[in-house]
Amino acid sequence: MLELIRSAGSVSRAEVARRSGLSKPTVSQALTGLLESSLVREVGRESGRKGPGAVLYELNPESGWVVGLDVGRQWVRAALADITGRIVARRDERTRARSAATLVEQIGRIGPDVAADAGLAWGQVTHTTVGNPGVLDPSRGLLALAPNLPGWGKPGLVEAIRAEIGTRTSFENDVNLAALGEQALGAGRGVSDFCFLWIGTGVGLGIVIGGELHRGVGGAAGEIGYLPLGAGDPHDRAVRRRGLFEESASGAAVMRAARDAGLAARTPKAVFAAARRGEPAALAAVDVEGARIALAIAAVVPVLDPELVILGGGIARGGGDLLLGPVARELEELSPFRPRLAVTELGDEAVLHGAVSVALAAAREEMFDRTRDLERREIVA
Repeated sequence: MLELIRSAGSVSRAEVARRSGLSKPTVSQALTGLLESSLVREVGRESGRKGPGAVLYELNPESGWVVGLDVGRQWVRAALADITGRIVARRDERTRARSAATLVEQIGRIGPDVAADAGLAWGQVTHTTVGNPGVLDPSRGLLALAPNLPGWGKPGLVEAIRAEIGTRTSFENDVNLAALGEQALGAGRGVSDFCFLWIGTGVGLGIVIGGELHRGVGGAAGEIGYLPLGAGDPHDRAVRRRGLFEESASGAAVMRAARDAGLAARTPKAVFAAARRGEPAALAAVDVEGARIALAIAAVVPVLDPELVILGGGIARGGGDLLLGPVARELEELSPFRPRLAVTELGDEAVLHGAVSVALAAAREEMFDRTRDLERREIVA
């Protein structure tokens, strides 16, 4: 019923009974409990009928608060949302990545700061989700596979972040969160099977199957940066640490391709800007990157058979429109599979929106559990 009321926006008792299939007395009893716990509130009456309209109910926006964090190599972003998902405060800071300790301190401070911006005490926040480039190994409680953040795989890091934040906290890979963000608000809306291909400082794949995020047994599903694809020696220790495909297709690889083509550019953004001006060397670098991205798509599509592949991350944000053509042409040469291709609609915001959505799901469950426990205690008493 709580989820039904949330998705409806505002709804009457009779409509809740009709949609849920529950009896009106059951709905009335449950609504009384939700009202007493302040999870639901009255929001007015139906109009357009003779006589007083039925009372309408909605999820109480202030019954819970969540924070989503996006911890990246360049930026730490934070968003505070009420329980309906409306973002009410934002903060963006340059990442203090000199060491794991400085980054943990920054993570622990930015959450309370963004809550204070909305006039809230940190204790009012129900749940926080931390998006990061690593993978949380659930069996060992370790964050791993994040070579771009210093000390991110150290034992005790998860505990240190949780101690610093001081609220109920969950961790999720940033590419997974970007996929969830696009599912909720972007190019993945209404698509049950799709992949989010992140190309930036790192490379990764967010996989949504049957409308649900697929993490794998150790949380590492989609770590395609480690695919043995691309130029280079997969046995080289430095390459093995980052992954051969990541070495071949990341932002640094775009710069190498540009230099090899004779273009003097300082950033991938500059490469794409030159390509838009029609400079041959830049266009050649874009074609190389497109071919490498197509190679990865050709490798995963026969396994997952997605309807859609969304290109995201810094490279797609800067030049996704330029890459779609080369990717599609190369994919046609490599594979008989033709998933629909799209560029991220959320850009830099995808991870943050995904973190908020995960935190909301956890907070709603925690709030409902508290209400259920209260009801049990009242029955016993």
